Amino acid sequence: MRIAACFPAVALPLMCMNAWADTPVPPQTMQQVLGASKPTDWRTLDPDNTLYLDLAAGRVVIELAPAFAPLHAANIKTLVRAHYFDGLAILRVQDNFVTQWGDPAAGEAGEHDKARSLGEASSTLAPEFERPIAREVPFTRLPDGDVFAPEVGFSNGMPVARDRRAGKIWMAHCYGMVGAGRDNAVTSGSGAELYVVIGQAPRQLDRNIAVVGRVVQGMELLASLPRGGGALGFYEKPDQRVPIKSVRLAVDVPVADRTPLEILRTDTPTFAALIESRRNRRDDWYKVPAGKIDLCNVPIPVRATNESRPKP
Repeated sequence: MRIAACFPAVALPLMCMNAWADTPVPPQTMQQVLGASKPTDWRTLDPDNTLYLDLAAGRVVIELAPAFAPLHAANIKTLVRAHYFDGLAILRVQDNFVTQWGDPAAGEAGEHDKARSLGEASSTLAPEFERPIAREVPFTRLPDGDVFAPEVGFSNGMPVARDRRAGKIWMAHCYGMVGAGRDNAVTSGSGAELYVVIGQAPRQLDRNIAVVGRVVQGMELLASLPRGGGALGFYEKPDQRVPIKSVRLAVDVPVADRTPLEILRTDTPTFAALIESRRNRRDDWYKVPAGKIDLCNVPIPVRATNESRPKP
């Protein structure tokens, strides 16, 4: 997908070329882009692939990405429907890195008898660190370079990278991305232990661990927790751990109790215009537009669903 390109006009303000209309349009702020968006530019969350992680402080909404990690998404759903996570805890908050949750007894020596059973879920999965490029997987490419991959962009609302020569595409470790923790064995990340990125994007993890989705609402509940004082940010005392009330699939929650959200689609001209609005900031505060943007600095807007708004 082509991205809107900007060019300087002599004695005129910077103008942008809309790649779909092929006509110059004035530069816009992100607010202006969103204000002009159409209902068809937005999509509602699929309740079959949406998790509600409920803490005492509120709800975290996570969108799974079965297009990139189908085995992990399915295994996590099995764990959730078995109430595996209910009553477990957030175990680790490492500053500028990740918040992690799961069973505190699962990896402790001598504690295996106390570890919670995975039930019908698998304890090992084939690594889903990357997948073959396929025509059915949309890709909106960023025009700027990337340190970690030949190309980066967005697919199905997820930040992704790809290598066309190798024929591979993978999700990137941006802020808010959720991954399945693992040991040294590449098959050991079952999804029974999950983490979310809360700091500067640790892109060195890309293609070394399965990324399974993204937090779309409630990141402040995970990013503002007290940092753990132990090695790697683990909490040293059990009473420091943050209890998990429950984790549910949205489809299994009564409609009245769901969190109705819609997300800006990443395969539209509106999203391309949003990217351009962030590459060349035109807000009053900015005096020098950067002209470039990093993959993990492109926001993917989320808003509450207006039930009266016509659906695409």
